[in-house]
Amino acid sequence: MEQVFFDLMETTPVIAAVKDDQGLKACCACEDIRIVFILYGDVCSIGRIVEQVKAADKTAIVHVDLIGGLSAKEVVVDFIRQATAADGIISTKPALIKRGKELGLFTTLRVFVLDSMAFENIQKQMSVARPDTIEILPGLMPKIIHRICRLVKVPVIAGGLISEKEDVVAALAAGAISVSSTNPRVWEM
Repeated sequence: MEQVFFDLMETTPVIAAVKDDQGLKACCACEDIRIVFILYGDVCSIGRIVEQVKAADKTAIVHVDLIGGLSAKEVVVDFIRQATAADGIISTKPALIKRGKELGLFTTLRVFVLDSMAFENIQKQMSVARPDTIEILPGLMPKIIHRICRLVKVPVIAGGLISEKEDVVAALAAGAISVSSTNPRVWEM
């Protein structure tokens, strides 16, 4: 299963990150988008949102930290696995990533790189969570992306503030396997 996601990221390196129904509709209509990061919803709507992504023949990855009405405990991952057809999860919490791996979901650890202490934390989180990929934010830091690609042994996704073709090219040239963006113009690049 992991290889399927890696192949998708390499062949279509732009991931649509959706934060509302308007973005969901736009990404589902975009033929070039193959992977969708779902960054919104609540316990009542997440099943419907995932169904729409899957009906558009796209891979659905749910950011479990952003789903309203769900706890920050491992049971949230069990809920996503049992109540939706999601292919994977995103979280900033290593324990949730670890649980996702146990349940056979594709996992992405999201990390905010704000200062030098973040590098130490990345290594600690990686050893606990063992995610399939890591997403670093903001994604506009080619030198940092390159450094993290050398530091971790999993594919790196660059996300956050990616809005122009130059941003996408710089992140990919620095070693990111793909970029995620909420900007529909980026999805069509």
